[in-house]
Amino acid sequence: MQQVKTAISSIKIEKSTTCDGLTVFPLMSERQNALLYLLLEDGLRDGLVSIREVSESGNVPDLAVENRADLPLLIIDGEELVGAKQNRVANLTMLLPANQTTIIPVSCVEAGRWAYNRDDFAVSERVHFSRGREEKLASVYASKRATGSNRSDQSKVWNSIDEKAARMQAESPTGAMGSIFERHSKNLNDYVQAITPAATQVGAIFVIGRRRFGLDLFDQPDTFAAFLPKLVRSYAIDAMEQPSEPDASVPAAEAEAFLERMGAASFNDYPAVGLGRDAGVIANGLTAGALVVEENIVHLTAFSEPWRHQAKPDPTDLADHYSSYRQRRHSLHRRYADEVQ
Repeated sequence: MQQVKTAISSIKIEKSTTCDGLTVFPLMSERQNALLYLLLEDGLRDGLVSIREVSESGNVPDLAVENRADLPLLIIDGEELVGAKQNRVANLTMLLPANQTTIIPVSCVEAGRWAYNRDDFAVSERVHFSRGREEKLASVYASKRATGSNRSDQSKVWNSIDEKAARMQAESPTGAMGSIFERHSKNLNDYVQAITPAATQVGAIFVIGRRRFGLDLFDQPDTFAAFLPKLVRSYAIDAMEQPSEPDASVPAAEAEAFLERMGAASFNDYPAVGLGRDAGVIANGLTAGALVVEENIVHLTAFSEPWRHQAKPDPTDLADHYSSYRQRRHSLHRRYADEVQ
């Protein structure tokens, strides 16, 4: 889609900041959108938005979002929704119509719970960790291309959380992704304090170590500033797993090359959930998705290489962990496994 290429061509990369294995390049752009919308956290806080299961019995890959505001509601890819029968993350970035209830596609990030702990959902202070977020986004766009649906590969989402929880010694009784962030909250807050937005910043390129690139670009500085702490936690929780390097600096030329790859990619066009159009690509080591509304990019996220190329953990070390988690997950999810498919 031409809108993606135009947005990328307008970006200016500023001097980077590096913090314990995570390098962040600020992104500036003169192309800013005047579109008015409500952020999910603000809508929930002000009582203008409610998120619930689609029925009393629930359906794992779907939630119902009631937007009672007079503005569209913005939900960002990977935002974590906590509560009801189990915690979920949004499968895509969506702009939901004002004064409507919309069914949205989600993925479960708490495999071991299927019981109400409250009637509705709140939004957490994190988004899906970047490795899992890339894998989820790739599977959603693969599903769009193959069947037209917005479903993720739910088994892969669960497995990714299980593996990361084991590596980071953050298992929980319900297999909740949130436990990983909570276990390492002090270190994550250090990253958040070190990486702050500039007044006119609309996005950032995040580099884990020296070779794994991610990008989040928004249409307005205020939207980026609101999401930056959540995004920093998402990338930092993965950076914490990387071995320390004496020279972790990343040349700006590599960030430029990442943008050039996105500009040269062929994005596919799909109907969006709610307003606008989705643009997505999974090819040649690039996974990217964008929400386009009124010819403007509201949010673009991208990753430079499939995370599946990362070295696998030692299966001997994790065998007992996987067996325990899988037995619990299969037992708790047997009665609604068909819904996940």
